[in-house]
Amino acid sequence: MSWILNPEGDRPAGKRQQRPAKLKDLPKGPDGKALDPQTPGSAPGSPWAGFPLKDEYPQVEDPADPNRMVSTKQANRPFLAYAQYRAEREKAHADWLERKKAREAKLARGEEVGPEEPDPTEEREVGCVGLLKFVLYATLFVVLAGKFFTGSFLWEMDLPSISQLIPTNQRLFSERTLAQFDGTDPERPVYIAIDGDVYDVSSNRATYGPGGSYHMMAGRDAARAYGTGCFKTHLTHDLRGLSESEMRGVEHWKKFFAESKKYRKVGRVSHPPIDPASPYPEHCDPKKAQAQAERERQAREEKAKEKTGTDAHAKPGDGSAKDGKRGEL
Repeated sequence: MSWILNPEGDRPAGKRQQRPAKLKDLPKGPDGKALDPQTPGSAPGSPWAGFPLKDEYPQVEDPADPNRMVSTKQANRPFLAYAQYRAEREKAHADWLERKKAREAKLARGEEVGPEEPDPTEEREVGCVGLLKFVLYATLFVVLAGKFFTGSFLWEMDLPSISQLIPTNQRLFSERTLAQFDGTDPERPVYIAIDGDVYDVSSNRATYGPGGSYHMMAGRDAARAYGTGCFKTHLTHDLRGLSESEMRGVEHWKKFFAESKKYRKVGRVSHPPIDPASPYPEHCDPKKAQAQAERERQAREEKAKEKTGTDAHAKPGDGSAKDGKRGEL
């Protein structure tokens, strides 16, 4: 820090010594030779003051000014190397022009020549093949990186289903529009809905059409009936208040229709919102529903007890351990 604040060194006030501008102006010793910059009595400039004044590197012609010589010291080498590179490129281009002229002269004389030589100094553009190679290498790098970091080539992501990428003609139905596809009109297809998803079941019109065993499901969203089995009173999409087993039943039938190769999805149905304060639809068999709810409650309590017992055995420092320690004391 002292050298930065006072690069000229500690000198008496008013006796600031000027640094020689040229090598010949350096102070001379008794023998008439210039003093070394590190010699007491000379003008120090920096801790490396001797470097610019003792440039013993070979000198070459300045590429920008032929009448000037420059040193080949480390600081100048990048510029000299670039100038040499430019000179080699210009020479290669000039040689190529000579060969091109000679080829054109042979063509004019009718002589046989080989294929035209491209300019070796021309900047090559990236074509389609180069772009495809870059995309391929980048994709390969991302895939291998995913395998290395996450153990999955796809970074633990699932590929979208091909059916999701294919455009479809699915539509959004209102409840009134969906009711028109209940099978009573032989010119129209038969649609059913479950939890908002609408499926075409026209291939099984004998079951879902008029007189069929499941005709009550056609033209409406009767999702609740799929879980409770109440095909007369639960022909609604309201799933509030269903037990766990009943919800599993609804999910089973949703999966059945979604994976079915016989029935195809044609859209969704939009339902008006349900008032949360409205009562739940009454079960067609209250005793059965109450018994099922009681069984599920008991199952939850048993699971909770098992979990509590496991935690108590696994927890260190329980009451028995404390009593044992007290007895030892």
